Amino acid sequence: MRNKIFAAVWVVPVVLFALASGMRAAEVKISDQPPQEISVRNVSVKDGAVSGEVVNSSSRTIRDVQLLIRFTWLWKNEMKPREDTRSDAVFQTVEGDIPAGGSKPFTYRPSSPMTSQADGRYEATVKIAGFTQLIPAK
Repeated sequence: MRNKIFAAVWVVPVVLFALASGMRAAEVKISDQPPQEISVRNVSVKDGAVSGEVVNSSSRTIRDVQLLIRFTWLWKNEMKPREDTRSDAVFQTVEGDIPAGGSKPFTYRPSSPMTSQADGRYEATVKIAGFTQLIPAK
């Protein structure tokens, strides 16, 4: 027990000194806006499936891009809409690396088809919700 207390008395100041003297932990940047260099293009809906491609125009590799896919129900008569119980949103991960300047296709198939009906139609939108950017060690 004495050895553990003795070790703790010496380890804690050494760690604090190391942190204060310039050793830094990895930085995490959080923003509510995705960088302009990461985008989605060629989005289309066919037979209820949403597809397109994620484009990496940045100078670094990215991976595991999370997409926010929204299905918004638009009533045929928007002047007298009923309760909106049909709209939906899901997160879809495009797994794997996308190199700098590269792109990667994606397809999302909902469990129940999002098809137009006599009283309205779905509009699908896709946005970048998150990703991991690989930063080389110096």
